[in-house]
Amino acid sequence: MKYGFIKAACLSPEVRLADCRENTARIEAAVSENTDAQLLVFPELCLTGYTCGDLFFQQTLLENARESLKELAEFTTDINSVVVVGLPLQVGGKIYNVAAPLAGGKVLGIVPKTYLPNYAEFYEKRHFERAPDGVRDIDIGLGYPVPFGTALTFACQDMPGFVLGVEICEDLWSPNPPSTRLARGGATVLVNCSASDETVGKTEYRRELVRNQSARLLSAYLYASAGYGESTQDMTFAGHSIIAEDGRTLAERKPFSADICKTEIDVDALILERSHNTSFETAPLTSVPFHLNVVENILTREIARYPFVPSNTSLRAERCELIFNIQASGLAKRLQTINSKTAVIGISGGLDSCLALLVAVRAMKLLNRPASDILTVTMPCFGTTKRTRSNAEILCERLGVSFQEIDITDTVRSHFRDIGQSEDDLSVTFENGQARIRTLELMDVANKSGGIVVGTGDLSELALGWATYNGDHMSMYGVNAGVPKTLVRHMVRYAADTAEDEELSRVLIDILETPVSPELLPAKDGEISQKTENLVGPYELHDFYLYYVLRFGFPPRKIFHLAKAAFPDYSEEVLLHWLQNFYRRFFAQQFKRSCLPDGPKVGSVTLSPRGDWRMPSDASSRLWLDEVTAIKKEMDQE
Repeated sequence: MKYGFIKAACLSPEVRLADCRENTARIEAAVSENTDAQLLVFPELCLTGYTCGDLFFQQTLLENARESLKELAEFTTDINSVVVVGLPLQVGGKIYNVAAPLAGGKVLGIVPKTYLPNYAEFYEKRHFERAPDGVRDIDIGLGYPVPFGTALTFACQDMPGFVLGVEICEDLWSPNPPSTRLARGGATVLVNCSASDETVGKTEYRRELVRNQSARLLSAYLYASAGYGESTQDMTFAGHSIIAEDGRTLAERKPFSADICKTEIDVDALILERSHNTSFETAPLTSVPFHLNVVENILTREIARYPFVPSNTSLRAERCELIFNIQASGLAKRLQTINSKTAVIGISGGLDSCLALLVAVRAMKLLNRPASDILTVTMPCFGTTKRTRSNAEILCERLGVSFQEIDITDTVRSHFRDIGQSEDDLSVTFENGQARIRTLELMDVANKSGGIVVGTGDLSELALGWATYNGDHMSMYGVNAGVPKTLVRHMVRYAADTAEDEELSRVLIDILETPVSPELLPAKDGEISQKTENLVGPYELHDFYLYYVLRFGFPPRKIFHLAKAAFPDYSEEVLLHWLQNFYRRFFAQQFKRSCLPDGPKVGSVTLSPRGDWRMPSDASSRLWLDEVTAIKKEMDQE
């Protein structure tokens, strides 16, 4: 529960029909085997079995189910978990199909099923009553009143973000699931005790239903279904269980398998998602408090090392094509709107300018214009190497674009004389002076050719401020502004893998293998001497930090915790060092982001001052850096 994570499990032990005592023993055994989880969900009517038929009318079965509920509640006294079980319960002369959350030795509440299927193989209305409106306290012989109704949520007092909502099987399949109301009432974790039989095609439908409901409700959704032991007289039950979070399947017990459906749910992420989603309206319900001890869960869920890069390789082509089309269509519209004759790109032989050029070629195709309308300019100076210069020229040749070289060395030296800058002084002025001359040349070439300058800087560079103000920071349209460096690499790799031209593929791969560098410092023995990642840190780390800072607003302590799981090959000291560097640069460089050129949004994270990110340039980073410092002190004391 520390860092906002709760461990949860959907369990489906073998059921013995109508034998409440045996089923209770099996549930207790399953709970005992999973005490590392703070939430344990069992199937619909698991104390009796779902397929008891008219045995539900037998008073013996009903009384034993109630006694089993009491026993299980007492069993949770020394268990640091909420346990949700299903049973038939007689209330006011009617029998209800209910689910009951148990914790701290008590039954927290009773939630009756709202929608009773009475079609095809289902005939629940024969035995059960539909859930009544409202919430009331009932006496079921426990010595204390128990809340009864569907408008109930269960709130953990020790972890305010953990609020539980319960529905039962068919409730989810209905046009208006109770879980929608529960989520609006504050429930972040929704559970479904189910007994869904298995038929052809139902597995996929069930999986998508759960996943989509978690996405719609910005919630976690746990679906625990009945399995082996239910009657196979007319149906078969496969124990298919799923845990989804905000549209993503985290864990699954596939039908007829022995898999364990257990994972961690990030409650903090759900709360933060809801906090900035203005479409998520709230309507408070009756809330029942409960307590759990706060523990730190070992993360077993996947923490993506590259959160901006699609992890599903089967979707790689589709995702890359979509991103290319977003970038290209944005540029094409701009070129068309202002009747631009050319698209001017400073081509360096590096990753960013390579992606910008590939996008520009696609944009010209969309406009039915020749690639030669793209005017690429290479501008060698003190730090240019033969490798990057050669790659730039070959790339342009294979893509059929116009290419020219402007050696800016003399211009830079003239400028240095104007401002009294020595060539031996390899300071920031030495670097930025070259970057601004490059931009000056591009802007004027664009004016001369009746075109616009296409910016090449990427999202990662914007986050770190790794751009020269009014130098490569500026353009007329920044096609890579929404693409972080790790995704740039992925896009160029995709282009290389799918290129029909072998020479084009070869040069793209060599560009991928070239160290990232602005080439503003003199080369050493013909090799790149200025390697960006040696100065600002590994982009894979910064992109990871950027994602969690912007997408969720997580604090440094949680981001560090996630980074340790995603990057086990980095030491904690290195991770923390670059996290500190990220915050320092991110805050200090906001002034550059406050005046960015237009550029298309590609993913869920962007830094456009007109779009998703509005931040004062004078904001202090003190609170964030102090937290990083505190983590360092704690590490030193261990």
